[in-house]
Amino acid sequence: MVCAGSVESCPIQNRTMNSALRPLRAIWAGWQIICYCLSIFLAIAGPASATPFEDGLAAYTQGDFALALQILRPLGDAGDPLAQKYLGVMAANGQGLAQDFTVAENWLRKSAEQGDRGAQHYLGDFYRDGIGVGADPAQAASWYRKAGEQGEVAAQSSLGALYNQGSGVPRDLMEAAQWYRKAAEQNDLQAQLGLANLYWYGKDKGIGPDYAESAKWYSKAAEQGSADAQSKLGFMLKNGIGFNKDYYEAVKWYRLAADQGFPEAEYWLGVLYRYGQGVTQDFVQALMWFNLSAAHGDRDAAKFQTTMRALMTPDQVLQAHKVTMERLPSK
Repeated sequence: MVCAGSVESCPIQNRTMNSALRPLRAIWAGWQIICYCLSIFLAIAGPASATPFEDGLAAYTQGDFALALQILRPLGDAGDPLAQKYLGVMAANGQGLAQDFTVAENWLRKSAEQGDRGAQHYLGDFYRDGIGVGADPAQAASWYRKAGEQGEVAAQSSLGALYNQGSGVPRDLMEAAQWYRKAAEQNDLQAQLGLANLYWYGKDKGIGPDYAESAKWYSKAAEQGSADAQSKLGFMLKNGIGFNKDYYEAVKWYRLAADQGFPEAEYWLGVLYRYGQGVTQDFVQALMWFNLSAAHGDRDAAKFQTTMRALMTPDQVLQAHKVTMERLPSK
């Protein structure tokens, strides 16, 4: 028998479907009862209570350092490494107690010795800079390594810098590049800049110079706002190093660095305006950038100031002085 109408109008098919759906309806009813009981239980029990450390962290985050200290100190005394790390940070910053780097070092060491990578990194900084302890680059390298091997990005970058400088460890640019790269690939600005510099200036086997790699990492650092990287990128583009020569792009990156008061970029932007490379030739703009660069300590710019004034009218020199003063911060 075939029904042309709806399922409800077909008694045989309707009966069959009702029979098939009956177990599903029973299961659904059971779930409704379970959910109802669970909602009553959760209403009575209330939200899960925070741990004491979470309470201390919340107080710290909200800037209530006195309360944070009150909560975290007993936890630190009991051996909680996270509490110990925060107590170290608070002592170093004078948050909730008088600033005391010796106390900070003590708390950080307790935490670091239990394997907290953040505390290990901070302890490395203390030994590198002689904060609360005598400066000891070898100890700094040891703590940075422990933190870096656990994935602490800033520690990886700092260890790369020590290998680059030969401070606390034998100078090894390959090892420096390895640690810099770990951090640079996680978007650490200082590591990206350090790695770019290695490939730009490096002369050790396997390191450089490698201008393509240098350009890659300067670009990443420049995009994060590093004036040094932006200026280096401008130089590479202006001279066709690692890129095809492109004065317009060079101007773009030099300007970004110059707007941050970076003297090297201000100098080269003056050169580009002097010769009309990537911009319309403009002696007033050229002298302005040389003036700014000289004011920020670039000696080469000071020499160019004299050369430019000899090419300009008194009115142009005066205009350049005016726009320079508008850019310099008022005292």
